[in-house]
Amino acid sequence: MPEGNKMITDATVAIKGAGEMASGIAHRLYRAGMTRILMLEAENPLCVRRFVSFCEAVHDGTSEVEGIRARLAARLPDVAPIWQAGEIAVIADPEWKSVGALKPDIMIDAIMAKRNLGTRKDEAAFVIGVGPDFVAPRDVHAVIESNRGHDLGRVIYDGSAEPYTGMPGEIKGIAKERVLRAPVAGRVRHMHQLGDAVKKGDPVLYVDNAPVYAPFDGILRGLIREMTVDKGEKVGDVDPRARKEYCFTISEKARGIAGGVLEAVLHEYFGHDERE
Repeated sequence: MPEGNKMITDATVAIKGAGEMASGIAHRLYRAGMTRILMLEAENPLCVRRFVSFCEAVHDGTSEVEGIRARLAARLPDVAPIWQAGEIAVIADPEWKSVGALKPDIMIDAIMAKRNLGTRKDEAAFVIGVGPDFVAPRDVHAVIESNRGHDLGRVIYDGSAEPYTGMPGEIKGIAKERVLRAPVAGRVRHMHQLGDAVKKGDPVLYVDNAPVYAPFDGILRGLIREMTVDKGEKVGDVDPRARKEYCFTISEKARGIAGGVLEAVLHEYFGHDERE
């Protein structure tokens, strides 16, 4: 439980990562009144679902997801003015140095690296790990299940989430095929834009001179920036539901994970601990 009688709306929240899932978490916490949010990202984030990811602020200076705006902070003293303007702060800090300086009340690891890259439960009064390889209460205070299925979003206080399956979630019976990956290492060059309708066999992009084709008819829901990528990197996502509005809205998976995070935070502040 956070020290003193601090209001939950005054809580400082640090989120490692600012990609799709981390942004869904930040959006829900912000809507719930926790607006003092700092998201820590890589200096050159690789993001496919760019319209719903606050990490785009690293590239563009600002990013907006479903009516909530994030702004890039050049350094930690810039964060408070961003909060005062009613915005989420994003900082390029891959080594998480800002966590120690900020001393957040709540820290959430939502990097979605499929493993714990070093998060510890002494980094904040309450620490949450999203996905596999975090163990509660050893590493973090709570773990959030990130695998699609019956337990998606479940809060775990003793143990860990399910192992990484390596298989994307099914949409209309399609799983692995909907994710586009770089066939070679090289520079991405777009042939379509994010949100475009594509037909099976359309060249969506090139990585150097190697084409990446649409595997079926649908909407290009995800598309990485024109940047250098490694072989096998996720570079796109075709949605067979062909609903363009889905490109601009938070997914059901991100909302489910975000709901688990919000439950864990509210339980920490207000809940009765059945373990006592």
